[in-house]
Parts: sequence; structure tokens; C-alpha cells
Amino acid sequence: MFSVCEVSPGRVQGGRLYIPMQRPADHGEDRWTTPGEHGAGDKQGADEKKPEGRSWWECHLSDTAKGLVVALFGGGLLAGFVAPFTRIAYQASRMPSLEILLFRCLLHMALGPVLKLRHMPLFGPRQAWRPIFIHAFINVVSIGCAYTSFMVIPAGSATTIRKGASTLCSTLMSLLITTTTRLSAYDWVGLLGSMAGLCLIVVPELVWSEKASLLINIFGYVLATLGGLALAVALIIFRTFSHPAKLATAAFTFGVVGSLLCAMLAPWLQEPVLTSDSLTWSCVASIASLALLSFFCANYAVSKAHPALVCAFLHSEVVVTMAVQYCVLSEPLSAYAVGGAGVIIGSILVVTAHSVGCGRQTGSH
Repeated sequence: MFSVCEVSPGRVQGGRLYIPMQRPADHGEDRWTTPGEHGAGDKQGADEKKPEGRSWWECHLSDTAKGLVVALFGGGLLAGFVAPFTRIAYQASRMPSLEILLFRCLLHMALGPVLKLRHMPLFGPRQAWRPIFIHAFINVVSIGCAYTSFMVIPAGSATTIRKGASTLCSTLMSLLITTTTRLSAYDWVGLLGSMAGLCLIVVPELVWSEKASLLINIFGYVLATLGGLALAVALIIFRTFSHPAKLATAAFTFGVVGSLLCAMLAPWLQEPVLTSDSLTWSCVASIASLALLSFFCANYAVSKAHPALVCAFLHSEVVVTMAVQYCVLSEPLSAYAVGGAGVIIGSILVVTAHSVGCGRQTGSH
């Protein structure tokens, strides 16, 4: 008679042969463990050791760095093509600035159906209507002055003046109004470097301008300065918004207010132009699309970072505008303009390196 039990192989006891029972392979060891033993603990430990799956964007960039990167590549680089395209449209068919602004506002109004599909109020919550409409009006003034200055003085100079005025105004207003946000030493170095680069571009051009064009240049610089001041005020107002879909509602409200103002003022201030020139309409379509994307990026950036730093990073628009001005419009650039653009780029790199470094330290802790 044979009996089966778990003993070592080849063992004979009392005339009986004991055959060892074969266990399953190692890959089936889970069948020999009970839920209360080490099986559940191993799974829990594996879950704890599993990486969180965060992307490089989330691990290495703080909120401030994210806002500045969006301002650099979205708000600055894209907007750098707007000024040259506006000048090209004006040179091709004499299309006035308010008419170009009108077509841009009509594109903004296309966001209305999107807000309706998401069951969002078109102008935001009722208690926020007043600041939203003030923000839209100031934005219309800023862009109207900027587009007009692009047609009066060189596009690079107009962009430079506008960005310099917005940076200076946003810095002063933020320091006077906001008490919780402070600029570090690196931020001040980048900010002052950007202002120095702007002065290096503008001051020689004003000093060496001819007397015949001095009044026209002054008029263009005044418009660009007003556009920059209005831009800084609009960014600071947007920073106070906290309702859902604030980007889309601000863009739609800008489209509504801008369309009404342009439709009423354009016949009185400027002569409308109806043209069939394909180059003009291509420029207008590009201006509207790029400006809409830049609008979203700039307002997103100011909700993440200090308004003065956002304006400083928007100075990348100056460099792009000058490059397009030289390559496409064949307008010469002075050595001071090239040097000032280099100073601006260096200042942006200083602030970027500091922001990314702070983001890595925060992520490591």
C-alpha cells in the first residue's frame, strides 16, 4: 500500500514508499499565499514605489515658470508677426488700423457658440460684468493705438515703445497695489536689463531722426506709449478675475466691445477700404489668428506670474518684429537696435534660468 505525503524524496519508512507531491512552478506561487499574508503587502509596496507619472512640465517648472514660458513662446513670438503684417496690409491697399481691428474682433466673437455649448455665461458671472467690460474697453484702446502706430513709424520701433511702456507701468502699478508679491534680485536684473535694451533701441532713433519726420515720429511714439500703458492696466485687471472660463469670456467680451467701437468710430476717424487684394486679406487673417492666440497666452501667463515679468518676457515680440522687418519689409536695422535686442534676450534668459531653477528645487522637496 502506498500513501502520499510531503516528505523528502526517496525516503522509506516502515516498508512504505513515500512519494513527494510536486508543487507548481515558481510563477504560480501566488496560489500558496493567502490574502492576509505577504501578497497584499507586496502589491501595496509596488503601488508606493510606482512613479507618480508626472511629466517634465509638471516636475521641473513652477507655476511662475510655466506662465513665463507661455508668455515667451505664445504671447511674444506669435505677436511679433502682427506688427509687420499690419504694415504690409497698409502698404498693399491702405487698409486702416480700425478696420483690421474690426476683423480681429469678429474672430473673437466666434467664441460665443463655444461658451454656449459649455453652458457658460457669455460675459461671465453678473457680479463680474463691470471689470470684464472695463478690461475689454482698455484692451481695444491698447490695440487700436498699437495698430495705428505700426502704420506711422517702423514696426520694430512701435513695438519696442509699447512693450517698454507696458513693462514700466506694470512694474510701478504692481509694486503700489500688490503687497503679497515681491520681485527677487534676479527678477530685477532681468527687468532692468529689458528696459536698458529698449532704451538702447529707441533713444538713438529719436535723437537722429530728421526734422521733417520728427512730428510724425512723435505722434507714433505717443500712440505706442498709450498702447503700452493700456496693455499693462488690462493685464493687471485680468489678474483679478477668478470665475470659470475667464479666458474665453474675456476674449468674447473684447470681440463684442471692439466690434461696436470700430463700427461706430471707423467711418468718422478713418476711411474704410474694400479691396480684393489677396495679400491684404492673407495678412488680415494672419493678424486675427495670431493675435487671438497671443491674447490667450498673455492673459494665461499673467494669471501665473508677476505682471512685470510677463511684460518683460513679451519683449521677445520686439526681436521677432525686427527680424521680420529686416527680412520681409527690407527696412534697415541699426547696430543699436541689434545690440538692444541682444540685451533683451540676455535678460529673458536670466529670469528663465532662475525660474526653472526654483521650480526644480520646489519639485525636489
